[in-house]
Amino acid sequence: MKKVKMTVHGRVQGVGFRYMTKMVADKLKISGIVKNLDNGEVYIEAVGAPEQMELFIKAIKTSPSPSGRVSEIEVVEDQTLPDYQKFKVTG
Repeated sequence: MKKVKMTVHGRVQGVGFRYMTKMVADKLKISGIVKNLDNGEVYIEAVGAPEQMELFIKAIKTSPSPSGRVSEIEVVEDQTLPDYQKFKVTG
């Protein structure tokens, strides 16, 4: 399993970004969390098969929300992330 942390910058709050991210994650069988940060960014922890993770990251880079716009994304592999059972929207 591949485990990554992502910080997403751009127009990603107030546009349905977290819920659309969950829809993409569920479709690709990715587990983890997505939440808004106080500074206007979105934070994601994602766990899944390497091939599915590449598709997930690609979807996030192009914004899963039609109203959103991603200007930058930081992706860091972190094998210490928990083995999530499902994908949840938090915060």
